[in-house]
Amino acid sequence: MMPTPTSAQPPSAARLAARRTLRAAMCAVCALAPGLAAAQGATAAAESRYIVLINPNSNAGTTLSMTDIASTATGGIKVEGKSNEGVPPLLTTPKDLADALPGVVRIGAEAARDPKVGAIIVSAFGDPGLPELRAKVGVPVFGIREQAFHEAAKGGRPFGIATTTPDPGLLEGFRQTAVALGYGAQFRGTRATPGDPNALMKKSPEELDAALAEAVRASAADGAKAVIIGGGPLTASALRLQPQFDIPLVVPVIAAAQAAADSIRKGR
Repeated sequence: MMPTPTSAQPPSAARLAARRTLRAAMCAVCALAPGLAAAQGATAAAESRYIVLINPNSNAGTTLSMTDIASTATGGIKVEGKSNEGVPPLLTTPKDLADALPGVVRIGAEAARDPKVGAIIVSAFGDPGLPELRAKVGVPVFGIREQAFHEAAKGGRPFGIATTTPDPGLLEGFRQTAVALGYGAQFRGTRATPGDPNALMKKSPEELDAALAEAVRASAADGAKAVIIGGGPLTASALRLQPQFDIPLVVPVIAAAQAAADSIRKGR
């Protein structure tokens, strides 16, 4: 028996935004990893293993968004997201990152007990708990900030960061990471959106994108030939913004997801 026809309902703005974000994620993956299709043959050997993505903040919606987008970059390897507890929904200061560290290590250590876990991603731009978790588990652990720096610095190109968190301590941490990874001479600094990052993240996607786009333009004016969008919760915005710019916007979650998937295929 055929169902009774009903009038089509227009998709909600949120649903349309989600569709655009996932389409943009697929385009970003194609641009960043032209060899991804060829690598999918190796996925068969690794398909029983999966990646755990840890969101160091407590925002379950952000965890879901980052997990969905990371999944577009793994060539079929499953990504499972886990949220931290007892911390803010947005990490905006060095203290927030320090407070998030114990939970990240606990979640990662518990996840690594499963022999099917092939890699772990720490998905906050401060990489809280990254060295501590690496020292505690036997599987590869990737921080989205560290991987974004590697991606942005490829070929010796100068790069910068656009973010929504202007805390001086965080900005100094970004500079120190660039120096520690050997990219100090290429780093063109960080441009942050003005005002309270928590208030900005509560605004519409259009308002967030507009503010972040200004930070990207400022970074490009500083001489950056690639701009990292500094923040896991900014992943969807980064994908929406890329068509506005000729230079690559490096998406840390995608960079880390690709690295994690590669490590599983190579058996590291």
